[in-house]
Amino acid sequence: MTTKIERRIKIKYRVRNKISGTADRPRMTVFRSNKQIYVQLIDDLCGKTLAAASSLGLEDKVAKKEQATKVGELIAKKAQEAGITTVVFDRNGYLYHGRVKEVADAARNGGLKF
Repeated sequence: MTTKIERRIKIKYRVRNKISGTADRPRMTVFRSNKQIYVQLIDDLCGKTLAAASSLGLEDKVAKKEQATKVGELIAKKAQEAGITTVVFDRNGYLYHGRVKEVADAARNGGLKF
């Protein structure tokens, strides 16, 4: 019997075997905790984070889905400042639903191409 976290990590490694980020097309990875949501743009060849955004810096109290939307818009803005237009989306073992989907949709609306 595997726990929920073990199942997510198993899915995460299965996905990570197939996708990798480069400097011109970095990997956009999402981490979702119970209270916050974090997004990073990672160049896997150099092992560097090119841009990052999280809900920690947001001062106003909003629902988690709205929080995720703001983080998606923020990462899209930071990516364009860094000259990044296309990314590979890494849902990090989470289902593409709810907050993970909100981040992806907001980043797409902000100008990122997946």
